[in-house]
Amino acid sequence: MLLLCVAILPACRTAPQVWQRASLHGAQLEYRDQGRGEPIVFVHAGVFGEWFEPLLRERVLSRNFRLITYHRAGYAGSDKLPGAMSIAQQAGQLRLLLRHLGLERAHVVGHSSGGLIALQLALYEAECVKSLTLLEPALPMDSAAVPGAPAPRSGIAAAIAQYRAGDSVAAVDTFLTAVAGIDYRTALDAALPNAFAHGVMNADTFFREELPAVNDWRLRDEDARRISQPVLAVMGGYSPAVSPIWQQRQDWMMDSLPNAEAFVLPHATHLLHLQNSRAMAERLAAFIVANR
Repeated sequence: MLLLCVAILPACRTAPQVWQRASLHGAQLEYRDQGRGEPIVFVHAGVFGEWFEPLLRERVLSRNFRLITYHRAGYAGSDKLPGAMSIAQQAGQLRLLLRHLGLERAHVVGHSSGGLIALQLALYEAECVKSLTLLEPALPMDSAAVPGAPAPRSGIAAAIAQYRAGDSVAAVDTFLTAVAGIDYRTALDAALPNAFAHGVMNADTFFREELPAVNDWRLRDEDARRISQPVLAVMGGYSPAVSPIWQQRQDWMMDSLPNAEAFVLPHATHLLHLQNSRAMAERLAAFIVANR
C-alpha cells in the first residue's frame, strides 16, 4: 500500500526513515523516498553509501523538497551483482529506479563516482534530468577530458596494492587520504561515526568493481557539450591543496559543460557536505528553486 501511495498520491506520503526495496530487472536496490516538492535524487560516492546523510538532515532540503536516496548495487543492503557494473549500467539502474517511483524527471545530485553516473544519465537519458549538481565528479585522472592531469595516482595505486595484499583497512584509509587529505578521519567520524567501518565492509565492491568502472569511463568534449541541463559544479575550498586534480576537473566542467555555474564550498575537501552541510544545502536549494 505504501508504494501505491507513493506512485499515485504524492501528497499522502510521509517521510519514511526505513529503507524500502525496489526490484529492477531482477536486482534489489534499497531506497528512501521522503518529503514533498521538487524531486531530487542523490547518487552517492564510492567506499560507503551513507555520504549524503548529513546533507539530507538540513531543514532547507528536508522541508522543501522530495528527497530520494538509494544504495547503489553492492552497497549496504542492495544486491551485489556478479562482475563489475559499468557507469552506463549504473545509470540504467538509476533510470529504472526513477520509473519505479513514477518520476519522469528529477534533479540529480552526484558525488565523486556518483557524479559520473549523473553525467551518463544526463547524456543518454536527457529527458529525465532537470538539472545536475556535480560534487567533485571523479573524472578519470588520465582522461583526455582532463588535460595535464597528474599521471600515476600514487595514493590510489598504493591503496589498490594494500587491498590486493589483503589489508582492506589500510586500503580504505590510504584511498580516503589521497582524495580528501590527511585529516579526513576527524571530519568523517564526526559526521558519520560508522562510515569508515562500512567502507571496510564494502572494500570488495569498491576496489574490485567501482574503481575499474571509473577508470574505464570517458566523456568526450563533444559529448559534454551536448549536456544542456543546468549544472552546479561544486568543488571544496580546500580540495586544490589536497590535489591539483580537483581544480583541473572543476576547470574542465566550466569550460566544457555549456550551462554550468561554479560553486566553491568553503572549509571543505572531497568530503564536501560532510564538512559543511549547511552551506551546501543552502546553495543546492537555491539552485533547485532557480531551475524548477
